[in-house]
Amino acid sequence: VYPNINNGVYKCGFATGQEAYDTAVNALFEHMDKAEKLLSSQRYLCSNTQITEADIRLFVTLVRFDEVYHGHFKCNKRLLSSYPNLLGHTREIYQLEGVSDTVNMDHIKNHYHRSHPTINPYGIVPAGPNVLKSMQVPHGRDIKFAI
Repeated sequence: VYPNINNGVYKCGFATGQEAYDTAVNALFEHMDKAEKLLSSQRYLCSNTQITEADIRLFVTLVRFDEVYHGHFKCNKRLLSSYPNLLGHTREIYQLEGVSDTVNMDHIKNHYHRSHPTINPYGIVPAGPNVLKSMQVPHGRDIKFAI
């Protein structure tokens, strides 16, 4: 998860040439596709019954994906919402007790959009898309993968 998705978004965002960006964005979405496929057949990344650190690591990137990485870091081949299993997984983690309290999207967006002047020289923070509303929708993964 770390080298290709968590760090993959940064490789895209801080690429200083077209070839580096193309390599990074293709690798990122190749691994997003792999995670999507894996999560179509099991509830969590490493098992069908046990959430692990890998799931949490994936979550912290995916919860920011459409709000920040898609536009700010040019990770814009697809939105998280176009991946039903990744979206459901992100919703499930977000809905775990106490997790939503740790996601302050206003802070996240302000930090990213105002702290990278080479990427966003005017520090403009976009208004949308407000994905946290969609995180409240039932994820259904507990039913899909009932034991």
